[in-house]
Amino acid sequence: MLLPAVLSLALGLWGVRRGGSMWRDEAVSYDMAHRSLPDLAATLVHADAVHGLYYLLLHGLFRASGDADPLLVLRLPSVLATALAAGTLALLGRRLAGPRPGLLAGGVFALLPPVQRYAQEGRSYALVCMLVVWASYLLVRAVETRSHRMWAGYGAVALAACLLHEFAVLAVLAHLVALPRAARRNGMRVAAVVSFCLAPLVAVSIRQSDQVSWIGGVHAGALLGFAGVTVLGAACAALIRRGPLPAFALSLLVLPALLLLLATPLKPLYVDRYVLYGHAGTALLVGTALDRLPRARGRIRVATVLTAGACTLVLLPVTLHLRTPQSRTDNVTAVAEAIRAAGRDGDSVLYLPSWRRVWSLADPTSVRGLRDLALDRGPVTSHTLYGIEAAAPVIRARMLATARIVVVTDPAGQPPDQAAPEQVKRQVLADHFEACGTRRVQGARISLYARPGRC
Repeated sequence: MLLPAVLSLALGLWGVRRGGSMWRDEAVSYDMAHRSLPDLAATLVHADAVHGLYYLLLHGLFRASGDADPLLVLRLPSVLATALAAGTLALLGRRLAGPRPGLLAGGVFALLPPVQRYAQEGRSYALVCMLVVWASYLLVRAVETRSHRMWAGYGAVALAACLLHEFAVLAVLAHLVALPRAARRNGMRVAAVVSFCLAPLVAVSIRQSDQVSWIGGVHAGALLGFAGVTVLGAACAALIRRGPLPAFALSLLVLPALLLLLATPLKPLYVDRYVLYGHAGTALLVGTALDRLPRARGRIRVATVLTAGACTLVLLPVTLHLRTPQSRTDNVTAVAEAIRAAGRDGDSVLYLPSWRRVWSLADPTSVRGLRDLALDRGPVTSHTLYGIEAAAPVIRARMLATARIVVVTDPAGQPPDQAAPEQVKRQVLADHFEACGTRRVQGARISLYARPGRC
């Protein structure tokens, strides 16, 4: 429906530039989208194949946009995708529970903080969410009409979602679980076709699994967040009781995230944005429960009204915060400015650890005139995300041959990388240089080191 889509679009465009800031994942999107198609294809063979289709879409969009604001171009697909998802979710809610629950579900979806966050990020998650919602709507229509065309449409859209991010296949599994028995055979056939078409991407991604080695065990905050949303969904389902919506929405909300959590002992993979589409289930349940609220009795009604009011009060400061640079892990723009201010022509730059070179991908001018001491081959020429660094003895020799080094590193308290080149960097700095000053910006430290007496 139009109203939720317009609400989502307005929220997405409001403060979309976040004060001109960009965080490191967006910097990767920006860099990959600006590589030539041969370089992009060669890079995807070695890294980030899971996001390959998204990078290709961004590549075409940047080529077509000319001199338009790059931050707006980067984030506009997510803004539009979230608006389409909100509108489609309203149609889905209408099919499952009626016009008013559908309208409320679309509005709730647009207001959810995780949805608002990823509506303004240059990553694939909002687009995946839109396609999962669209696939969900087509699935419901396919079950209603028993139309082969609807089943084919469902399969095509579900496959598109999986090709944008392969964890969308967990939504297909959630759909299968929620299907009525009479429709499961068709559902299994479509799921088999989707899985078969997705298999080549999965095979490539498995070879690149070291890229997600940064995901550690599940933190208490993630578990509490998942548990809280699950309890909320279950409470709403208990209030709704009847109709196909509770089972369908609960399956979409709970099952994908639960499967990633259960996989943690084998391979930690749970990150909430990977299953952002689960919040479509949250919105369906909350929206329909709000519609049922006038029929509730006594304490249940009072408690629900008070809870809804409290959530509304909490939502405004969260909504405001999401549109500030401080709402993300780091700020690539601020890092670039700090590097530019710390260094001068003839100085060197050192990234500690090496993958923090990501902070310079979006604005290479910030390191212009600075020699990258550790770099052996750049990101583009090496067909990697962050470039390939030289061996530890080479890095040591280069550091000892320079007088001043701008060191770009993580905030204090982060565990140090134990790889040999990273240990050499730290040891040489400690033994042969002195710190001249440090500037702290969102998610990073930029320090100037010099030989004694050269600050």
